[in-house]
Amino acid sequence: MNTKRIVFSGSGGQGVITAAIILAEAAVIYEGLNSLQTQSYGPEARGGATRADVIISDEPIHYPKVINPDILVCLTQEAYNKYSGIIRPGGLLLTDSHYIKQEWKIDARHVELGMYKAIMSKIGKPIVLNIYMLGTMLGLTGLVSAESSMRVLETKIPVDFLEINKRALEIGLQLADSHNQKHVSSYTQPEA
Repeated sequence: MNTKRIVFSGSGGQGVITAAIILAEAAVIYEGLNSLQTQSYGPEARGGATRADVIISDEPIHYPKVINPDILVCLTQEAYNKYSGIIRPGGLLLTDSHYIKQEWKIDARHVELGMYKAIMSKIGKPIVLNIYMLGTMLGLTGLVSAESSMRVLETKIPVDFLEINKRALEIGLQLADSHNQKHVSSYTQPEA
């Protein structure tokens, strides 16, 4: 694995910090990796800019801040405008087509998915968009297993909301799997 640097970005109330904590804890507690999670957010309780950094490595981590992420997730246009330029060349840029209009000038693997639309059609509540996004990102990258993430969910999410969050994670994994299958099949040459 070496070291992977991830930035989750969005606005206050979207749960990007919760998603980052779940990822970091899954890596450390259940995958036996080193991980570090930091966060920053605006003074507003909801709606302000939010950023959560996660570093996952099989080696010691010497610096807590992510400068050039390998993976950047943007859930708002403001976050995209602010952070899209920091992604490492060739990295993964995951965005939600409902909230973001991408500029394709960035040297990254762009994955733009209708996460908000899908979560509303399948669950009907945007409150679990963060967990859905986490499932999608995990499905695209394989950073930690779905099982490890589920186990952390069980410790972080109130019992009344656990099933809907588990379902959101599973649906996100399915969306990523569907995307991966389309991507592979569109580039696979037919055998002679």
